[in-house]
Parts: sequence; structure tokens; C-alpha cells
Amino acid sequence: FIQTQDSYPDSVFVQFLKEAGVTLRAGSTANETGKIKNEKTLIINILFEKLPEFMFEGVSEDGLNVPRLIINQLKWLDRIVDGKDLSSKLMQMVSVAPMGIQRDIITSLPEILEDSQHGDTAKELNGLLQQNTQLAVPILDALSSFNLSSALLSEVREAVMGTLSAVQLEDLPVVVKFILHSISASGPNEVVCDLRKKLELEQCVLPAVLQASQSRMKSKSVSGVPSCNNGQDSVALVLDVIKSAIRFQKTISEAWLKAIENVDESDDHKVVDLLVLFILHSTNANHSRRGADRVLKVKVGKGLIQESLLQKTFKGHAQVMRGYFPSILALAQGLLRSSDCCVVPFGGHMYKQAFTGFDSYCQQEVVGSLVTHACSGVSGEVDVALELLCELVSQRPAEMSQFTVFGKGILDYMDNLTSQQIRRLFYLLSHLAFGQEQHRGHIQDDMHIVIRKQLSSTVPKYKRIGIIGAVMMVGSMGACRNKPEGSQGGTLPKETHRVMALLELVRSCSESSPEAAALYYDELANLLQTCKLDPLVQAWIGKSVLEDFQEDFVVDLGPDISGPFVFPASVMYNLDQDESQGGIAINLLALMTQDQQPKTDTTQPAGVKKERCVSPLCDLEEIDALLGCPLILTDMEVMEKVESLSTAEREFLCSLLFYTINWFREVVNAFCKLNDPEMKMKVVTRIQNITYLLSLLQTCLAATPGYTPPQANFDGESAEGMIPSSSMALPKKGKKESSGRKRKASASKNSSGDKSQLEGAADAEDSQQDLPEKESEKEKEKDAKSGVSLSSYWPFFRELDVEALSVLQCGLLSRTLLDTELHSKLKEEVQLGPAELLFLLEDMWRKLDFSLASALAVGFAHLQQKNAKEIATCCMELLPTLCTHLENCHNHFQTLLSEHQGVVDAPGVDVKEQQLMCSAYQLLLQVLHTTFSWAGFSGPEHRAVLKSALGVLAGRLKEDETDLTLDQLSRHAFEYLQNFRSTVPSLNTALCLTQLLIVLSQYGGSNHRTYREQITSLTRHFLCQEWVTASGEKERGNKYNDALQTLLSIYLEHTDDVLKAVEEIAGEGVPELMNAAKNANSRSWPTLNRQTFLVYYKSMMAELERAVRKIPPSKQMDSQEVQSEKLLTWNLAVRDFHILINLVKMFDSRPVLTVCLKYSRLFLESFLKLGMPLLDYSFKKHKVFPSHSFKLMCNIAS
Repeated sequence: FIQTQDSYPDSVFVQFLKEAGVTLRAGSTANETGKIKNEKTLIINILFEKLPEFMFEGVSEDGLNVPRLIINQLKWLDRIVDGKDLSSKLMQMVSVAPMGIQRDIITSLPEILEDSQHGDTAKELNGLLQQNTQLAVPILDALSSFNLSSALLSEVREAVMGTLSAVQLEDLPVVVKFILHSISASGPNEVVCDLRKKLELEQCVLPAVLQASQSRMKSKSVSGVPSCNNGQDSVALVLDVIKSAIRFQKTISEAWLKAIENVDESDDHKVVDLLVLFILHSTNANHSRRGADRVLKVKVGKGLIQESLLQKTFKGHAQVMRGYFPSILALAQGLLRSSDCCVVPFGGHMYKQAFTGFDSYCQQEVVGSLVTHACSGVSGEVDVALELLCELVSQRPAEMSQFTVFGKGILDYMDNLTSQQIRRLFYLLSHLAFGQEQHRGHIQDDMHIVIRKQLSSTVPKYKRIGIIGAVMMVGSMGACRNKPEGSQGGTLPKETHRVMALLELVRSCSESSPEAAALYYDELANLLQTCKLDPLVQAWIGKSVLEDFQEDFVVDLGPDISGPFVFPASVMYNLDQDESQGGIAINLLALMTQDQQPKTDTTQPAGVKKERCVSPLCDLEEIDALLGCPLILTDMEVMEKVESLSTAEREFLCSLLFYTINWFREVVNAFCKLNDPEMKMKVVTRIQNITYLLSLLQTCLAATPGYTPPQANFDGESAEGMIPSSSMALPKKGKKESSGRKRKASASKNSSGDKSQLEGAADAEDSQQDLPEKESEKEKEKDAKSGVSLSSYWPFFRELDVEALSVLQCGLLSRTLLDTELHSKLKEEVQLGPAELLFLLEDMWRKLDFSLASALAVGFAHLQQKNAKEIATCCMELLPTLCTHLENCHNHFQTLLSEHQGVVDAPGVDVKEQQLMCSAYQLLLQVLHTTFSWAGFSGPEHRAVLKSALGVLAGRLKEDETDLTLDQLSRHAFEYLQNFRSTVPSLNTALCLTQLLIVLSQYGGSNHRTYREQITSLTRHFLCQEWVTASGEKERGNKYNDALQTLLSIYLEHTDDVLKAVEEIAGEGVPELMNAAKNANSRSWPTLNRQTFLVYYKSMMAELERAVRKIPPSKQMDSQEVQSEKLLTWNLAVRDFHILINLVKMFDSRPVLTVCLKYSRLFLESFLKLGMPLLDYSFKKHKVFPSHSFKLMCNIAS
């Protein structure tokens, strides 16, 4: 039969058989060989013996590969007589054969061998794989087809896993596929976790130099696949394998999520983690999509997946990730819409990386999605989207110019945008319209049409949009650009003319409205400070603004000042005494008198804003006369008889004071950056003028109920609605800390620093009911005398720039005054006093509260243009100064206590100074608390700033130590601040210190137990201290009660045994109070008296109920030891509850009864749900505890 077939070479097979002594007879060979087993075995042996002779010859001239033909014939054998021997011979052949023959033999093994030989052969192949990873693909293909036991398969899989890092890149997909497909349903978690650890996709990225070299080779080659893409192709195949496994096996999907979720360190996260999350999100299964979204948000929120990992992933695998773009876009959208501010920046990074790493189609989708965010109407989402668009247009103007039409669509939603958002929008559009890219005439025309339409509107809101948009356009049109050498301006005159025309248009459209004119000058000043304009444009603006300013404000100072003034004119606040005659003055009184005609402030609102424009346009040394020149006002002695003035005169006086204060605030803004000592002295003096005028204004406002201050900020809605009613009794200047805390509580409910003002607010009225009637009347009478709170009027003051806070760094300043003969006459010294320190600290706290803790936006137009990181960095620069002031306050009170033997209200103590220093002390701690509570510190991108800040505090205690870890810095900073515990002058200040220490303890890493013990000790120390004001009275009132309740809650939350602490207070402190005199305190808990009993009672009931809710639920299979421990806990809880209920009999007021009923119901619900099952399980073994607890509960219920 063989001889008659043309397809078989006679010289090969016939010769083999003849040498073996086999006789072939035509027509009967097949039957005879099938019957004779020995002959079949003999033939196989002969073929194997002859096979080595042809192994290294390759393909013959007629195209036949003899070794491959022999191997293929073995596949068709009907039955193998001695499978073990055949398997052994095949493996021996593999050991000596060249690579190609080895692959052929190994891939044919599943078809040649019987199932009984699969196990032994698999072990041999496994050993071969450890020796030669180049055979990974054929070996794994063979193993995949073998019928193996689960134990052997697991053993083989572990061995294959060990070779993962050694296999060639192109073989990696096959290896990963084998591992994933060999996972059993019972244990995928361990396998996937191990696979994730050993899968190093970062190594699949070629270095940049090698990529460039291969790219050049690709450009030279005519055909063939470029080798630089091989790595990406292999990665794509690996991801396809993972995607296939995830898609068809739910257990593998869950295993991947769990493997990524279990990573606890940011350095341990890898590129494969992000890629797998994208794969999981791209599958159709809802559980995978939701799981990927959840895990990514959690990891980003904790700072474990960082921007650096995202950059590495996009940089090395952008080509592969392109296929998962829809999932990347969806995840970025979800992160950007998240309510967790810690994950929002990462969503922005995903957008930016997708825009820079993908093609134009993806870029279009990115821009479209960001525009959708910008039009969503959700404030935070709009802010981030506009900021991202502005970044992209600044960094990628050419690419962004293709999508200009998308940006124009946001114009339809301007009604819902804030002033800062409008600035960002027009910054975006003006850069698209007037950038260096050509062919943008259509967008320029549209921008001009929109601006003209808004400016011509009579609605203030739309006119405001037009002014802001026009000024932002001026910034782009008139920007200073590099011109080629030798050009004489080129098209610059034309552009300059267009800028001038636009500014003239804005000016003419805003002349009819003083508010619009003020906004125009304000926006122009901001533009001049932040944008470098063309010199011709800047010169034109400077000329027009300076002329207007001098004409409206500046007058020559003469001997007589006459005019139809409401009050006699007086030259005041002149810091240049040698120029009392012949100098200049700012004539505020004359302008105020003109503006009194039918109550339409026609000049004044824009006037102070012009001064703001002057400083950026001129060298400050040329206009330093504005800092020291006097103001024409009226003699402030009129304040002594303010009650006798008419309503119109009192309102005129209030407005004059507002404008004078705002003038000085702008002067401080303009000159605070100067380093000349004499200029610094004048700046500090102006701040002293401000604090003095504020005290006068407070008196005047108290006598002028219903007065509406002149508007000072014009980029938002009117602040009239923020004016408090005249009936409100609020603290004086010396007690500004309380007003500041009130503002914080109402405006920044997310800030943990003001928890005391938020909790228990509903019970403030009830707690006040416990005060004796005469004491309540005295409190109200005292508050009524204190006037109004200036902090309620802060939107009507001009905003101090962040740079003005540098005045805090000024120490003692001095200068020598000369007489006419240039001889030294006397020495003048100026320094920040308590009032000035309090003024600057309060302004700094408001800024930090707005920027880092989110608050109302009114009055922060300039601050809004700085991001939170810039504000935090500015605060870091001032930290050494803040620490110095804090230490000065500490030393002040320490000296006071030592001089008066620990008595804070001793005779001779300056009460007002004590109040100012107490307020400054508290504000310093509030500033530090707001700074370190910034949510941005939880992100890895700001970790260096956090370490720097903690290093400043730690350095005050450990100066010589460097290169400390975050834990060490946190511990030293904690110890430094803990040293101030002995001098805190009020309970509110003590609360601020406690809350600041709690924030610092969160950065302490593994030392949480130590911090808890120290905070418990600190709060107990404060609770066991009697608090007395500088005037000798005990602290009391609603704010004192709120602070006390928060401090007591902190103590009970941080103590190791809440039940024991509650029993100590209720069982020892309260009986002491009951046996004491009417107005006395508890001996062991001095803050516990009859006025604060409700505070203590509510805190103890709330913490007791919270503690029993945390007791683990009981199970019948719990050990006897566990049941005994739970029984003891419940016994203590019920005993405390019994004590607290019995206290109602002694303090039977309505508020106490209300608190008792509220928390008793919650306690009983927890007892029935968690305690009764335990009593049921334990009654047979422990009859005493269950019966005792049950009897107590029955007695209470009855």
C-alpha cells in the first residue's frame, strides 16, 4: 500500500521497513500490521531511531519535513500498545531535538498520548518549562488539553506562575491565559492575587531612546511590522485574555476586585491595577461596573492610587487604553461629579491624560464631556470643569482650537454662573478667539456681539457679565506677545486700537451706574495685577485712570477748607507731618457731600476702586504719598454726641466711616509688599487707624438702626440681605472671637473645627431656661450695651489681599524724626498691638475658612482667583510668624498667672487688653485648625506641603532634627501644641486647642492609641477646671454651653471605657453638685453646675446610647468567655442607665425630661435588639447577671 502511494517517498519509509526485516505485500499490509502488535511497536521504534537523522536537515527540496510527517503519523494511531514507553521516547526526543521539532512534538502530545499518560507527561513538561521558558507556548497549549486532576493542575499552575517573570513578552498572553483558565471555582482569590503581583506590565514599555531608535528603523523599512509595537500588542493580548476571563467567570471578576482592594500602600499599586479596573468597567456585567467604580473612588480617596500611577499608565500604554476610552470617560465623569472633594482632582487628571494621549475623536469627546459638566448647574462641578478647560486651552491651544464651537455653547448657560465662573469662561473663550492660532474671525465676532449685548442691558446682572467678559477679552487681546526681531510693531497698532475701543465701550456703558463703574475698575485692577499687557495698552489705561483719579480725589492741601459740608471739615491721619502745608489730601468729605443728593452714590463706589487700579500701573515709590497723605474728613469728636444727631447725619457719618476704612484697606493692599522700614511703619499705622475707626463705626452703627452700608463688592448679588437686625446683641471688638465663631458655624457646616457651634443648637434655648431669671436679664442687658457685631458687616468692607497678611511678620518698627536743622529730635516706634493682631488674624481666618473649608462667596472676589493650594502655601509661609504670636500669647498669660499667683481676675488687670489677647489666642488656634483641616492634605500631591507645615511646628520643639517621617513630625507638632494647655484663657480657646490636636493626631499613623490617651487626659483637665473671665465672672451662656458639650463629647468618645466614665460623672460628680450650695460647682468636676447640668446630662445619655449600639450582637455559638464579657458590659450599661434615669427626680425640668425620653427610647430599642438575645442564651449558665439586668430594666420601665 505504501509503495503504491505517490505521496510518500519510497526512499524513506520502504528503506526503514526493509532494514527492520518487514516484508510488504500489496493489498494486505494494513490488515497484517493492524493484527500484529509487535510490528506496530517495532515500526514506531524504527521511526524514532531514524528521526534524529532528519532533525537538523530542515525542509527538503520537494518541501517535505520528514520529522513533522513522522509526528503527524503518530496522531493517527488507533491504539497505542505501550503508552508509557511511547511517552518516554517522545520526551527523550524533545530533550535532544531542535526548537522547531520540540514545539511540534509538544503540541502533538495531547493527540498522541492516552489520558492515562497525561499526569506523568504533565510533570515532565512542567520540569521542562522551568528549564526552558522559550517553550512556554507549546507546553501550555499541551497542558491546557491534558486531562489533569485538580491537585496536579494546581501544582502545575504554581510552577507556571513562578516562570511568569522569565517568559518572553510575546509568550505572556498564553501564560496568563493558562493561569486564568486553570482556576477552579473554589479558590480564585489567591491565584489572581499572585498573578497581579507578578504581572509587571511596566517592563513591557520600551525606554524612550530605544523607541526613537526603532521608530527610525520603521521609517527606513518598507515592509514588516515595526518592533516598537510588539510590546503594546502583547499587552493588548494580555488584557484581552483578562477581559475574556472576567467576562465569562464572575468569580474571577470578584477576585480581581478583591486583589486590588487589598493593596494597602500606594507604592504597591501597579499599572495593571488601573488597566484591570478599566476592563472591569467596560464589561456588560453591572456588578463589575459598579465594583470598579467603587474601588477606584475608595483608592483615590485614600490616596493609594495617585496621579503618578495614572501618568505612568497613559505614558506607557496609551495605545492599549484607547480601546477602553468609553470606560475611562465614564469613570472620569463619575469622579468629577463626586461629593468627595478628595477624588475630584483625579477625575480631572483622567480627563487631561485622555485629551493629551488619545486621538482627535477622543479629544472631542473629552471637551464635550467637560462642557456638559460646565453646563450642569452644580457649582463645584462647574468650577472644576471650567478650570480644566482653561488648563487645556493654555497648554494645548492648537488642539483646543478645533473645538471652539463646544466652548461657545456654555454662553447659553451664563445665567447660572457665578462671577468667578464667568471669568473662567471668558478667559477660555477669549484665549480661543484671540490666541496665536489663525482663522478665528468667526469666534471673535461672536464674542464682540455677546459682550455688546450684555453691556447694553439695563439689568445689573447682565451688565456685570458684560463688564467681566470685556475685561477678560482685553487681557487676551492686549497681552504682551513676543514679536520677531526688526518688526516695528506689525499689527500691534491695530490690536491696540481695538483694545482701546473695547475699553471705551465698557467705560461709556458703565458710567450711568456707579456699581457698574466700580466693578469695571475692580476687574481692571485685577487684570493689571495678573496679566502682562502690551506696554502701549498699559500706558493708555494708566493715563486715563490716573487722570480720573486725580481729578476726582486728590486735592492740594491749603490752610482753609471750605464747602457746603454736613460736618466741619478736618484734615486727619496725616503721616507726613513735614508736609502739612503744600501737600496733597484725599477729599472724601466733599465727595460724600456731593453723593448725598437724592441718595444715589454717583462717584464714591468707583472712587476707591480707582486707587486699586493706580498701584499696578505705577511704581509704588512714585505714588508713596498716597500711603501717608491725610484725608479730609470731619472731627471724630462728633462721635461723643452721636445719639443727639439726626438720622440723616448718623447715616452720613456711618457712610463716611465705611469709605474711610475701605480707603485705608486699599492703601494697605497697595503698599504692604514694600520692604522699606519707613513704609512698613506707615502700613502698620494705617492698620491701627483701621482698628480705631472700626471701634467708632461700631458705636455709630449701634445708634443707627436700619442703616444700609454702601456696597463695597460689586461682582455678585447685593449683600443687603446679610445685614443683621438692629435688635441683635453681639459682642464688642474685644470679643470678636465669638462673632467669628458664629460666622463659621453658619457658613461652614462642613468644618470639623466648629462642631461645638453646630451640635446642640436646638437645645440652646432650653439650656438658657435653666438660668435664673435675674441672671438671664443681666445677660441680655449686658449684650444690649455691647452694640453690634462688625463681623456681620464684613461684606461691606473692601477685601484685604492675601499679601497684606505679611504685615503679621512685622516686629517692632522705629524711625528717627529730624528737626528743621536735620538733627535727631525723637524716636518713633510702631508695632502691632493686640487690636491690630486680632484684626489681621480675623481676616486671615475668614480667608482660610473660605478657601480651605468652603463658605459664603460674598466679599472674596480677589481670593476666588487663587486656588486652595496657593492659599495653603501662603499660610505655610506665615506659620513661623503665627507660632511666634501664639507663643507671645502663651507667655503673656503665663506671666499674668505667675504675677498674680494664678488669679486671672486680680486687681489691676487691664480687662480690655485681656479680652483682646484672649480673642487673639483663640483666633490663632482657629487659623491653625482651619489650615491643618484642609481636605487637600489627604491627597498625595499635597503631602510635601503638609510635611513642611508640620515641620514648622515640630521645629519649634526639636530644632536640630531633620529628615523626619510624617509620623515623627506629627508627634513633635502634637507635643509642641500640647504645651499651651496651661495658659488657655477660656473654654472656647481650650476647645480650639483640643480640636487642633485631634486633627494633628490623624496624621500620626500608628500612634492612635497614644494620641487618644493624651486627648482624653487633656479634655478631662479642661473639664475639671473652673473658667473665669478677666472681669472675674464665671463663664456662662449658650456659646459656653455649646463648647462645654463638644468638649465633654470629645472626652467620652476618646476615653477607653465610656461606661466607667459615665458612671464616674453621674455617680460621683452629680451627687457632689446636689449636696453643694445653689450656685456652687461639683468639687471633682468644676464645670458641672446647675446651669450646665443639662449639657452634662445630654452628653452622657447620648454617649451611653451610642456605646450600647456598638456592643457586638450575641450568637448562640459564642464561647462562655465571650458571653460573660458581653454580660458584664450590658450589666454596667444598664446600671449607668438606671443612675441617669433616677437623676430626673432631682432635676425635673422640661429640657431634662425631653432629653431623658429621647435617649431612653433609643436605649431600650438597643437593649431589646442586642441585649435580650444575650440574656436568653446565657440565662441557664449565668443566672445572676441576666436576672439583675432584667429587673433593673423592668424597674426603669415601670
